[in-house]
Amino acid sequence: MTMEAERTLGEEQLTQLGELAAQLRVDSIRCSTKAASGHPTSSLSAADLLAVLISRHVRYDWAEPGNRANDHLIFSKGHASPLLYAVFKAVGAISDQELVDTYRQFGSRLQGHPTPALPWVDVATGSLGQGLPVGVGIALAGQYLDQLPYHVWVLCGDSETAEGSVWEALDKAGHYGLRNLTVLVDVNRLGQRGPTELEWDLDTYRRRVEAFGCQAIVVDGHDLAAIDDALGRARQATGPTVVLARTVKGKGVPEIENKPDWHGKPLKPDLAERAIDALGGVRQIRVTGPQPEPAPPTGAPTGQPVQLPRYDRGAKVATRNAYGDALRAIGVRRDVVVLDGEVSDSTRADRFTDAYPDRYFEMFISEQQMVAAAVGLQVRGYRPFASTFAAFFSRAYDFVRMAGVSRADIALSGSHAGVEIGADGPSQMGLEDLAAMRAVQGSTVLYPSDAVSCAALVAQMVDRKGVNYLRTTRGGHPVLYDNDEPFPVGGSKLLRGGDDDRVALIGAGVTVHNCLAAADELASAGINARVIDLYSVKPLDRERLLAAVRDTGGRLVVVEDHYPEGGLGSAVLESLADLAEPIRLTHLAVRGLPTSGTPTELMDQAGIGVSAIVAAARASV
Repeated sequence: MTMEAERTLGEEQLTQLGELAAQLRVDSIRCSTKAASGHPTSSLSAADLLAVLISRHVRYDWAEPGNRANDHLIFSKGHASPLLYAVFKAVGAISDQELVDTYRQFGSRLQGHPTPALPWVDVATGSLGQGLPVGVGIALAGQYLDQLPYHVWVLCGDSETAEGSVWEALDKAGHYGLRNLTVLVDVNRLGQRGPTELEWDLDTYRRRVEAFGCQAIVVDGHDLAAIDDALGRARQATGPTVVLARTVKGKGVPEIENKPDWHGKPLKPDLAERAIDALGGVRQIRVTGPQPEPAPPTGAPTGQPVQLPRYDRGAKVATRNAYGDALRAIGVRRDVVVLDGEVSDSTRADRFTDAYPDRYFEMFISEQQMVAAAVGLQVRGYRPFASTFAAFFSRAYDFVRMAGVSRADIALSGSHAGVEIGADGPSQMGLEDLAAMRAVQGSTVLYPSDAVSCAALVAQMVDRKGVNYLRTTRGGHPVLYDNDEPFPVGGSKLLRGGDDDRVALIGAGVTVHNCLAAADELASAGINARVIDLYSVKPLDRERLLAAVRDTGGRLVVVEDHYPEGGLGSAVLESLADLAEPIRLTHLAVRGLPTSGTPTELMDQAGIGVSAIVAAARASV
């Protein structure tokens, strides 16, 4: 079935679209019933929207999903995966057999919620409220960086509009005037446990959308001609458009239409058979939609060679300053993009902004949208760096978690970590971030102790796969290393050490400096202490730790400016858990609720200061 996107649909075209919508409904029922699992009713309500969209408006070469000119289709309501996979069958991307026989089965790429295991899926969805914010990131890339005419289409459910991230996304879409973004909201009135907050109050939806600077178009979501007209207007709009489609959950199956208690429940075989018969039976319609315009070839990602900043040994430099300096240095690469959450003067991301304002996106205090935009930008091949205070990434943690599921390649920098930040108090202190970031699947967690190591690690993050997290320090601390010293991810540094070491002091970031001072004090008392800078928290340098266990008789003191759960101490213990020989590990961490004070006062109070390290080392020997 081929259709030209003319403004007025004829009777034959309407009939063809109706047949395609029926096929999408039938196939959504077939695959979910066969799997005895899935969300068919959420798929049935949006089938008319998708039939019109893929036939007449999405410009996509389904045989070449890597085509830079392709439109992007994101199912923010990822639980409607039966509909998405039915679409993939209709366009010839997958077979009928794969759809019906493998959906939700072990080892299948047709998982319960979409993931990039399928080449036509940009990002994993299913955690509601995430697809639209990611779509904003893709649209930012298209309008401001790629400058290509591709369009971003996002299907949302009405239930997920209760998520604040949806409104963060619409706010930023309006702020940046994203004319290449269209959101289709499937307003089917019923959520998981009953009616949604607004049910079919389309006027309230409209007023909310318009308040965020977006155009709202209200349509009957089962009127094919009205849908077509709305999508045509959206593509020609001068800003972001939200199509608010009034639909019926379970549409096409009278026994379950607009009835509660059917969310996430497949139809039993007998009901499925009656429904498929009522919808006209199984079809094998093949759709050929509009094709994208040719895209020019991409340029090389690098311009001039990267020249990292250089620092004098012993000079006091905050690692957050080195982060900003390194960002500016790697900015010679045209694929590097930076985002921040209105704290760039503190994270030092503003140093990149001053040099490359066209590749900086201010997300204001919208941390969820910031991480989502980074994920969207990397879909288009960019290398995004997003920064805020370490504590505030907790607001966006589900987006970080889902970035891991998406296998997204992003770099995050959390500044103002630990009690070291001083007088601002506990609300500003990132004390949980190492644990959170370590738990993300496939993540890398880095915590440099000085400016040289920080700059070197930033340079590696730009090409490293997965979610990469860098923890930086507010205060200035002495530069420990010579410029050009290598800092491989997964490595560590031995700052003090010899064959007669009696204890190993293990730190990262600010506590490395406390360990060095403690080692000097211990040396004056005749106790040789090894000092290890464990700058790579994940992956960890297990070989260095094994050597420390062997050489010190298992006497280890781990010191971290973090809560004891899940941070550096946990990483060390996990790496040594399979040792047959015993270790005597003392774990110094922040165990109480901090207050305001100077960095020294707060570290001493927390038991991670120099005197506490000396006492722990003495007790161990």
